Amino acid sequence: MNGHSFLFSGVNLVAMASGALWWPEQRLLCVSDLHLGKSERIARRGGGPLPPYDTHDTLNRLADDLERCSAETVVCIGDSFDDLDAANALPDNERLWITRLQAGRRWVWIEGNHDPGPVGLGGTHLAELSAMPLTFRHIANPGSQAEVSGHYHPKVQLRLRGRTVSRPAFLVDANRVILPAYGTYTGGLRSNAPILLDLMQPKTVALVTGKSVHAVPMPRNA
Repeated sequence: MNGHSFLFSGVNLVAMASGALWWPEQRLLCVSDLHLGKSERIARRGGGPLPPYDTHDTLNRLADDLERCSAETVVCIGDSFDDLDAANALPDNERLWITRLQAGRRWVWIEGNHDPGPVGLGGTHLAELSAMPLTFRHIANPGSQAEVSGHYHPKVQLRLRGRTVSRPAFLVDANRVILPAYGTYTGGLRSNAPILLDLMQPKTVALVTGKSVHAVPMPRNA
């Protein structure tokens, strides 16, 4: 598996190059911020048109990860849809695709700020999930420990071979893991943003995604 293994709160986890988080002992795959239907939502609100392939691309990568891991539980930790209307507007073939991915698996939708209510799809809908010792929620709680969250779409900017590269990244410290956005067309918040500097401890590690995963100290300077 193309990923980086690390120990968090006594649990062995794998940050995958795709941006998914794998918990081998529990056969649990966690993804954040799929933002399915983003191109439909932008077009509906009068924004610039985007090629309407983001949901297909995101689901295709998710299907690959599920097959690679043989996951038994899937936890989507919020903003799985760009909004509730985008969820309702899913074409039948994409709705059926999600149903096929859910078949034979426990599937948990965690509420996000873009999709705060249940959607008309299978699975369990929760505000957060406790899977001891970890808690899965959409937005990090500053006072929490053993927390896995998303929401901020963290990215890091690095200088490589004379050029600046920006890549989605996991942020990991002793208290929390913040996942990168999994969905196609999702932007990102640089790791030196004030909210991330406030949330993450000084020795935070950034697990930078791409063709492989590389661990670096979280960049904290502009």
